[in-house]
Amino acid sequence: MAEAKPFSPVKLICGLISGNPSAFAAARDGLIRIYGPIDGESPIFDFTSTDYYEKQMGPRLRRKFMSFERLIAPESLSAIKLRTNALETEIQSELKEIRRVVNIDPGYLNSASLIMATAKDFSHRVPLQSGIYAHLELLFGKDAVRCLDWTYPDFRSGRYHDWLLAVRRRYLAQIRTSSG
Repeated sequence: MAEAKPFSPVKLICGLISGNPSAFAAARDGLIRIYGPIDGESPIFDFTSTDYYEKQMGPRLRRKFMSFERLIAPESLSAIKLRTNALETEIQSELKEIRRVVNIDPGYLNSASLIMATAKDFSHRVPLQSGIYAHLELLFGKDAVRCLDWTYPDFRSGRYHDWLLAVRRRYLAQIRTSSG
Protein backbone atom coordinates (compact mmCIF):
# COMPACT_ATOMS: atom_id res chain seq x y z
CA MET A 1 0.00 0.00 0.00
CA ALA A 2 1.33 3.43 -0.95
CA GLU A 3 1.75 5.75 1.98
CA ALA A 4 0.22 9.23 1.72
CA LYS A 5 2.81 12.01 1.73
CA PRO A 6 2.40 15.73 2.24
CA PHE A 7 1.85 17.77 -0.91
CA SER A 8 4.75 19.79 -2.29
CA PRO A 9 4.39 23.56 -2.04
CA VAL A 10 3.14 25.37 -5.15
CA LYS A 11 3.39 28.86 -6.67
CA LEU A 12 0.38 31.11 -6.08
CA ILE A 13 -0.70 33.18 -9.05
CA CYS A 14 -3.68 35.48 -9.49
CA GLY A 15 -5.32 36.55 -12.72
CA LEU A 16 -7.10 39.90 -12.62
CA ILE A 17 -9.72 41.20 -15.03
CA SER A 18 -10.89 44.82 -14.96
CA GLY A 19 -11.47 47.86 -17.10
CA ASN A 20 -10.54 50.19 -14.26
CA PRO A 21 -6.85 50.99 -13.57
CA SER A 22 -7.72 51.96 -9.98
CA ALA A 23 -9.23 48.50 -9.44
CA PHE A 24 -6.05 46.85 -10.73
CA ALA A 25 -4.00 48.94 -8.28
CA ALA A 26 -6.34 48.22 -5.36
CA ALA A 27 -6.33 44.48 -6.14
CA ARG A 28 -2.53 44.46 -6.36
CA ASP A 29 -2.21 46.26 -3.01
CA GLY A 30 -4.78 44.01 -1.34
CA LEU A 31 -3.20 40.81 -2.65
CA ILE A 32 0.26 41.90 -1.46
CA ARG A 33 -1.19 42.74 1.95
CA ILE A 34 -2.76 39.27 2.21
CA TYR A 35 -0.25 37.00 0.40
CA GLY A 36 3.03 38.89 0.63
CA PRO A 37 5.44 40.17 -2.00
CA ILE A 38 4.93 39.46 -5.65
CA ASP A 39 7.83 38.11 -7.70
CA GLY A 40 6.31 38.59 -11.13
CA GLU A 41 3.73 40.67 -12.98
CA SER A 42 2.59 40.12 -16.53
CA PRO A 43 1.97 42.84 -19.05
CA ILE A 44 -1.63 44.01 -19.26
CA PHE A 45 -3.50 42.22 -22.06
CA ASP A 46 -6.76 43.15 -23.77
CA PHE A 47 -9.41 40.69 -22.62
CA THR A 48 -11.28 40.04 -25.85
CA SER A 49 -11.66 36.25 -26.03
CA THR A 50 -15.09 36.35 -24.42
CA ASP A 51 -17.70 38.92 -23.42
CA TYR A 52 -18.67 36.83 -20.35
CA TYR A 53 -17.80 39.57 -17.81
CA GLU A 54 -19.03 42.62 -19.76
CA LYS A 55 -22.56 42.58 -18.29
CA GLN A 56 -21.10 42.62 -14.77
CA MET A 57 -18.07 44.84 -15.37
CA GLY A 58 -18.54 46.85 -18.55
CA PRO A 59 -16.61 46.96 -21.85
CA ARG A 60 -12.88 47.30 -22.65
CA LEU A 61 -11.73 44.80 -20.07
CA ARG A 62 -8.07 44.03 -19.56
CA ARG A 63 -6.25 41.13 -17.91
CA LYS A 64 -3.01 40.79 -16.00
CA PHE A 65 -1.38 38.17 -13.79
CA MET A 66 0.80 38.20 -10.69
CA SER A 67 2.86 35.52 -9.05
CA PHE A 68 3.81 35.54 -5.40
CA GLU A 69 7.17 34.97 -3.78
CA ARG A 70 5.91 32.77 -0.95
CA LEU A 71 4.93 29.24 -1.92
CA ILE A 72 1.61 27.88 -0.64
CA ALA A 73 0.07 24.54 0.23
CA PRO A 74 -2.10 23.41 -2.70
CA GLU A 75 -4.88 22.41 -0.32
CA SER A 76 -5.28 26.09 0.65
CA LEU A 77 -6.65 27.03 -2.80
CA SER A 78 -10.33 27.03 -1.85
CA ALA A 79 -9.71 29.32 1.16
CA ILE A 80 -7.68 31.64 -1.08
CA LYS A 81 -10.53 31.79 -3.63
CA LEU A 82 -13.03 32.65 -0.91
CA ARG A 83 -10.68 35.38 0.36
CA THR A 84 -10.14 36.85 -3.11
CA ASN A 85 -13.92 36.88 -3.66
CA ALA A 86 -14.23 38.94 -0.47
CA LEU A 87 -11.41 41.22 -1.66
CA GLU A 88 -13.35 41.90 -4.89
CA THR A 89 -16.30 43.11 -2.79
CA GLU A 90 -14.00 45.23 -0.58
CA ILE A 91 -12.51 46.91 -3.67
CA GLN A 92 -15.95 47.57 -5.15
CA SER A 93 -16.98 49.26 -1.90
CA GLU A 94 -13.68 51.15 -1.53
CA LEU A 95 -14.02 52.56 -5.06
CA LYS A 96 -17.71 53.32 -4.46
CA GLU A 97 -18.75 51.39 -7.55
CA ILE A 98 -22.25 50.02 -8.09
CA ARG A 99 -21.14 47.05 -10.15
CA ARG A 100 -18.27 44.61 -9.95
CA VAL A 101 -14.98 46.33 -10.84
CA VAL A 102 -12.46 43.49 -10.68
CA ASN A 103 -12.40 39.73 -11.05
CA ILE A 104 -9.61 38.01 -9.11
CA ASP A 105 -8.92 34.41 -10.06
CA PRO A 106 -6.36 32.66 -7.86
CA GLY A 107 -4.63 29.51 -8.89
CA TYR A 108 -1.36 27.75 -8.56
CA LEU A 109 1.39 26.55 -10.74
CA ASN A 110 3.57 23.51 -10.14
CA SER A 111 6.12 21.82 -12.36
CA ALA A 112 3.45 20.04 -14.41
CA SER A 113 0.33 22.21 -14.52
CA LEU A 114 -1.65 25.35 -13.86
CA ILE A 115 -4.68 24.86 -11.62
CA MET A 116 -7.20 27.69 -11.24
CA ALA A 117 -9.94 28.02 -8.63
CA THR A 118 -13.55 28.62 -9.62
CA ALA A 119 -16.96 28.69 -7.99
CA LYS A 120 -18.56 27.33 -11.17
CA ASP A 121 -19.11 23.57 -11.41
CA PHE A 122 -18.62 21.66 -14.63
CA SER A 123 -17.96 18.04 -15.58
CA HIS A 124 -14.16 18.33 -15.59
CA ARG A 125 -13.82 20.34 -12.36
CA VAL A 126 -12.91 18.78 -9.03
CA PRO A 127 -14.77 19.87 -5.88
CA LEU A 128 -12.43 21.16 -3.18
CA GLN A 129 -14.54 22.60 -0.36
CA SER A 130 -16.99 25.40 0.44
CA GLY A 131 -18.34 25.51 -3.13
CA ILE A 132 -14.92 25.96 -4.74
CA TYR A 133 -13.63 23.75 -7.56
CA ALA A 134 -10.21 23.11 -9.06
CA HIS A 135 -9.94 23.71 -12.80
CA LEU A 136 -6.94 22.14 -14.57
CA GLU A 137 -6.15 24.90 -17.07
CA LEU A 138 -2.82 24.00 -18.70
CA LEU A 139 -0.10 21.35 -18.67
CA PHE A 140 3.61 22.17 -18.86
CA GLY A 141 6.41 20.41 -20.67
CA LYS A 142 10.04 21.44 -20.44
CA ASP A 143 9.59 24.58 -22.54
CA ALA A 144 6.04 24.19 -23.76
CA VAL A 145 2.46 24.73 -22.70
CA ARG A 146 -0.25 22.23 -23.59
CA CYS A 147 -3.89 23.28 -23.76
CA LEU A 148 -6.74 20.93 -22.91
CA ASP A 149 -10.20 20.58 -24.44
CA TRP A 150 -11.63 22.85 -21.72
CA THR A 151 -8.81 25.42 -21.53
CA TYR A 152 -10.34 28.91 -21.46
CA PRO A 153 -10.09 30.71 -24.84
CA ASP A 154 -7.80 33.47 -23.56
CA PHE A 155 -5.36 30.90 -22.11
CA ARG A 156 -5.63 28.86 -25.33
CA SER A 157 -4.59 31.92 -27.40
CA GLY A 158 -0.98 31.56 -26.23
CA ARG A 159 -0.66 35.21 -25.15
CA TYR A 160 0.16 34.24 -21.56
CA HIS A 161 2.32 31.20 -22.21
CA ASP A 162 5.74 32.91 -22.16
CA TRP A 163 4.91 34.66 -18.89
CA LEU A 164 3.63 31.44 -17.31
CA LEU A 165 6.73 29.52 -18.42
CA ALA A 166 8.91 32.22 -16.79
CA VAL A 167 6.91 31.82 -13.55
CA ARG A 168 7.38 28.05 -13.79
CA ARG A 169 11.17 28.52 -14.14
CA ARG A 170 11.18 30.73 -11.00
CA TYR A 171 9.11 28.11 -9.16
CA LEU A 172 11.47 25.29 -10.17
CA ALA A 173 14.44 27.36 -8.96
CA GLN A 174 12.66 27.98 -5.64
CA ILE A 175 11.96 24.27 -5.19
CA ARG A 176 15.59 23.36 -5.98
CA THR A 177 16.86 25.96 -3.51
CA SER A 178 14.52 24.88 -0.71
CA SER A 179 15.25 21.18 -1.11
CA GLY A 180 18.99 21.54 -1.67
